[in-house]
Amino acid sequence: MINDIRDTIEVNGSIVEHIPVLAETLAEQIKLPPDGVMVDATIGQGGHSYLFGKTLGPKEVIVGLDVDTNAIRKAQFLLKDLSCKVILLHSNFSRISEQVQEQGINKVDFILADLGLCSAQLADSRMGLSFLHDMPLDMRIDKRLKRTAADIVNKADEKSLADLIYKFGEDRASRRIARFIVRERESGPITTTVQLAKIVCKALGKARRGRKSKIHPATRTFQALRIAVNDELENLKRLLASAPELLNDNGYIAVISYHSLEDRLVKNDFRQNGKDSIYRVITKKPIVATRQEIAENRRARSAKLRIAQKQ
Repeated sequence: MINDIRDTIEVNGSIVEHIPVLAETLAEQIKLPPDGVMVDATIGQGGHSYLFGKTLGPKEVIVGLDVDTNAIRKAQFLLKDLSCKVILLHSNFSRISEQVQEQGINKVDFILADLGLCSAQLADSRMGLSFLHDMPLDMRIDKRLKRTAADIVNKADEKSLADLIYKFGEDRASRRIARFIVRERESGPITTTVQLAKIVCKALGKARRGRKSKIHPATRTFQALRIAVNDELENLKRLLASAPELLNDNGYIAVISYHSLEDRLVKNDFRQNGKDSIYRVITKKPIVATRQEIAENRRARSAKLRIAQKQ
């Protein structure tokens, strides 16, 4: 299946920038009914929707949402030859119910949300998400948002900054990192990703990677800022809250998360809806990528897939 995506994009003269995570596993688990409606809440470059869309006919519908206009354009290109109807919307998935209903659709059979970033977004200097390349310190996936990561880093007081890094980055050194950021910004504003990464490394006393850690020292701080800028956890809560009412009976919701904060929200939501006899939780434990998939797609190494079915 993954090779199908590569072949399709290469035939059309483009370059594969994003390989959908756990796509084959999803395709095995989820079967849409005739006349089914799928909502890809994070359409990205269309990889997951393409795999499902190949099996759908003219009566089926895929509704794709995304806040990244570049991703929507790429998804449109990939999905243009599918037999099913494809509706792509520039919207945050927190507004999933109203966006779907505005298309004249009251109920859906499958909601998919892949919460990860793609390589194209990390490489895009306008996004300002990567500490591996020097970029403006932005981090807005949706450019309609007003507040950037630079605004937070340069304007938040030390305590608020430390609390944010601890809450969203789960970094125990948050107070020290915040102290170093505040001290450094006294000499001038912090405006680039590499500038911030160097400050975090300095705070932790590490040039790049800690001896006991496989991740870059700045990873947790960058995660915290990105979550704050894009209000990611609150938006996820709104998506999860909307899903039961939007799903048809026997419809599915599947969420792929990449860090413990996201996964915890999904796990607790599915568990509570399971206790309330709203969902049947299909994945008692999250599904993770195989070694082979991780070797082919490094982005899959931290992915956790949870699936529930509306009763």
